[in-house]
Amino acid sequence: MTDSYDAIVIGTGISGGWAAKELCENGLKTLVLERGPMVRHIEDYPTMHLDPWDLELRGNVSAEEKAQQLKQSRTGYTTKAEQKHWFVNDLKHPYNETKRFDWMRGYHVGGRSITWGRQSYRLSDLDFEANKKDGHGVDWPIRYKDISPWYDYVESYIGVSGEKIGLPQLPDGIFTPPMELNCVEEHLKNSLAENFDDRLLTIGRTAHITGNKGYDGRSKCQFRNRCMRGCPFGAYFSSNSSTLPAAELTGNMTLRPNSIVHEIIYDQDLKKATGVKVIDAETKESMVFNASIIFCCASSMASTSILLQSKSDRFPNGLGNDSGELGHNIMDHHLGAGASGKFDGFIDKYYKGRRPNGIYIPRFRNLGDHKTYKKDFLRGYGYQGGASRKGISEHVAELAYGAEFKEKILEPGEWQMGLGGFGECLPNHDNKMTLDYEKLDEWGLPTITFDAEWKENELKMREDMIQQASDMLKKAGFKDITTFNELAAPGIGIHEMGTARMGRDPKTSILNKHNQIHTVPNVYVTDGACMTSSGCQNPSLTYMAITARAANYAAKQLKSL
Repeated sequence: MTDSYDAIVIGTGISGGWAAKELCENGLKTLVLERGPMVRHIEDYPTMHLDPWDLELRGNVSAEEKAQQLKQSRTGYTTKAEQKHWFVNDLKHPYNETKRFDWMRGYHVGGRSITWGRQSYRLSDLDFEANKKDGHGVDWPIRYKDISPWYDYVESYIGVSGEKIGLPQLPDGIFTPPMELNCVEEHLKNSLAENFDDRLLTIGRTAHITGNKGYDGRSKCQFRNRCMRGCPFGAYFSSNSSTLPAAELTGNMTLRPNSIVHEIIYDQDLKKATGVKVIDAETKESMVFNASIIFCCASSMASTSILLQSKSDRFPNGLGNDSGELGHNIMDHHLGAGASGKFDGFIDKYYKGRRPNGIYIPRFRNLGDHKTYKKDFLRGYGYQGGASRKGISEHVAELAYGAEFKEKILEPGEWQMGLGGFGECLPNHDNKMTLDYEKLDEWGLPTITFDAEWKENELKMREDMIQQASDMLKKAGFKDITTFNELAAPGIGIHEMGTARMGRDPKTSILNKHNQIHTVPNVYVTDGACMTSSGCQNPSLTYMAITARAANYAAKQLKSL
């Protein structure tokens, strides 16, 4: 392995995979560094075909294993037996909390692209212009027109199932055929159309292949809903099944797992970065790799940690941190607020397969007109959820034996519908991460300390999330409606972002409109760290589009020298 390349990409998740693909396809010799072990598509998905009875302890997790992932388990679903191997050992990879922060991490080739929720939505100018209009954070240096063609490019490549609905606040994209709503979801959709003129229900837009279009090395979704284990069909988009193989096919990629990048080297005379310092995760050997271009795609907090550790005489507070904003403005999406209810009817109806997708009700608050204005809070939220049949009678003790039990166990219970809000979080300088040089990890590197919380705007928004979810279900004839407000800490949405934000002014931001560090333009940050505001939409599609845009720009810039 050489020690000098055209480009270095740090991280192999959703952003890193795209950076690798685009740089390699543009002819750049690219070193891709991943701090965790190798994961090969299909052959390294150990639980992809297992049923509960195939798992040790019938799928239960031992007390000893639980103790190693106490923080990773806070979501309630990430560390189930069939997928816990994709999430880190909290004892081996510690972090600190001034205020609780639920940081879910996967250290391996592919990162969280193996386990992401796959919901894929575009931001609109409602989002890109929000900071400028209401004065929170700083203005985005780009608008929808700048990124729209890159949304097209990414969607065409990864495959996004969905339907066009014509809403300006949620731009339509290039979709493969939508998955089907079930009968109760269709009922709620019709009810919204009858009772509201400001909201609608659609099937979720999800990065699963449907229809007959071919995708290299990937096939259609099989509706197994075992996605977080790794999909042997490549039916949903991941770095492992898609972008990394494409990069490898060029012959320009060198992939090095078990490589912990901890510093970007800055040359004060050249006024640019020249390479990265790496620790081998297994041997703890130190090494240096050089390149003309460096892409930080390690995930929002990890990329910012690397930048904060990259100190020099020119940048004593971290690479490119003249503004002092590096590590600040943490955002996530707040969730766990909404309502659910039961529905009488459609007893003769059921659904086929295990659809790996739910419904989506796009944002209908604060759209820029008087009608949708809500004075109690800024910005808005959308809903995700779905309907299913619950209440299998095996839980009734009196029916637990005999012929009657055998008949009843085959009968599904009542229909239930749940609506959970996903709300925007305002950027706030006080929500931050810092490095603790007193508490080091086993590689001698500083650990991250989180100090972030939901503010008044998020809390006020949740009240409306709950009320509107209940009202929509009530108008649609649902019964026994219950509301919920499970306020977890930031991080729980697994959409952490914002710690090295884009902006127009180097005095208030870290990155420019092409995701370059203002003062170190050969370093690009294209993962969640770059986000200037959060919107209420799942952000991964935006990370991919921003990365593809920046990587193609970087390649052209390098070739023009």
